[in-house]
Amino acid sequence: MKAVFLDKGTFSEGVDLPAPAGVSDYVTYGDTQDDAATIIERCKDADIIIANKVKIGAEVISSLPKLKLIQLTATGMNNVDKDACDKHDVALYNVAGYAVKSVPEHTFMLMLNAMRAGFYYQQKVTDGSWGNDGSFCLLDVPLIDLEDKTLGIIGVGTIGKRVTEIAKVFGMKVLWAEHQGREPRNKDYSAFDEVLAQADVISLHTPLTEETKHLINKDTLEKMQQQPLLVNVARGGIVDSQALVEAINNEQIIGYATDVFEQEPIVDNDPLLSLKEHPRVIFSPHNAWGSKSAQNTLWEILSKQVTDFINEQA
Repeated sequence: MKAVFLDKGTFSEGVDLPAPAGVSDYVTYGDTQDDAATIIERCKDADIIIANKVKIGAEVISSLPKLKLIQLTATGMNNVDKDACDKHDVALYNVAGYAVKSVPEHTFMLMLNAMRAGFYYQQKVTDGSWGNDGSFCLLDVPLIDLEDKTLGIIGVGTIGKRVTEIAKVFGMKVLWAEHQGREPRNKDYSAFDEVLAQADVISLHTPLTEETKHLINKDTLEKMQQQPLLVNVARGGIVDSQALVEAINNEQIIGYATDVFEQEPIVDNDPLLSLKEHPRVIFSPHNAWGSKSAQNTLWEILSKQVTDFINEQA
């Protein structure tokens, strides 16, 4: 079978991405724009499309009669028209469970950096501010310990549970948020609004769905009584960026540490960029998932899925 990998460049250089067993013709592109005509041309003879962030809509799927499988190199599937896949009998696979180390560790990198104003103080060291001040140490932005703080987790899957384990090592109290508007399913969960009210740090690990679109908005931000830090390693669309900026400027919350944005790469008019000098705001370019170990694990899982699919077609 022929497989076309549309955006191999989303992986790090040096990560080995061989053709899965059973693929007889393997074509790769570093990047492919979200243009239907280009995707159709590149995949016109493909049985399998492998893609990460390329948007594959109904027009593309209906124009590729040989297509049997779209294999994503990510967990989120919102870049592909699932209804069109069903209509044209095209299988749609994602990859899960590959970043169970990388994302939780990145979560705490963001959290610690924001709570201790790490990037802000690095700038003070490197731009001469510390030397000009003449003090033995700089402490103009308070350093905040994680120990004894309450961490609220929204989205309690494999990653949320691993974040829980790490948080407890730091001596944090952890609250798991039930879905908004629902009664807690058991004693392990707390009501959504209760978590918002009690948490010193809120960490997002939920998928982006119609239910979670702008889950963090003006109303929910106003329910955050402890002026928490918000950490987002889920999806940018879960947070209303303009409401978030206003909440920080109004000191409703102390900061925002995020790996994800509503449009990626971030656009020049994203309101979040107005916070780029804030000592408790830190951005990373949607790479929480991407430790070298995680990328290798992802490709192992993907390769097995593709090979199993090919064998089932034989």
